[in-house]
Amino acid sequence: MPSIPVSRSLLATALSALLGLAGAGCDDTGTDAGRAPTGASSTTGPTDPHDPTPTSESPQDDRLRIDITIGEQRFHATLSDSAAARDLVAQLPVTVDMTDHGGVEKTGALPSPLSLDGQPEGADPDVGDLGYYAPGNDLVLYYGDQAYYPGIVILGRLDETAAQQISAMNGSVTATIEASGE
Repeated sequence: MPSIPVSRSLLATALSALLGLAGAGCDDTGTDAGRAPTGASSTTGPTDPHDPTPTSESPQDDRLRIDITIGEQRFHATLSDSAAARDLVAQLPVTVDMTDHGGVEKTGALPSPLSLDGQPEGADPDVGDLGYYAPGNDLVLYYGDQAYYPGIVILGRLDETAAQQISAMNGSVTATIEASGE
């Protein structure tokens, strides 16, 4: 019967396709397609600059926590894992004279520029972000809403109430930034 070989042929093709799909979920390292191989990040695309939370792939160490002292008040910040943040840490301790800018941020020049390797052209910082404005070589403490602007780099995040406390500081301030003692 001519229909039997066609059915067997169709069955063989379907079985071959199913076996091919079953094997497609694995690679030669033995990992599942949905999981990242050992030592690789499980996320795709760029990391969120607003999330300085360490992962198992990037353990937090003391150099990624900093203290910011303005007058008698001390704030803590957690830096993201970026070339710019590492460059900031390399300059510590540093004292920065900061002025109020637009009622949303305190800005002050750093002694040396920070690396922009791996950074986007700009950012839309959130209230409580610690940033760097590359064109002015300025460290920035965001306490208000700033829209996206070219040249902004998010370095990390101030701890919980820091933005509110900084917003209450009128005019210019002097900030001392140093590696965290915690």
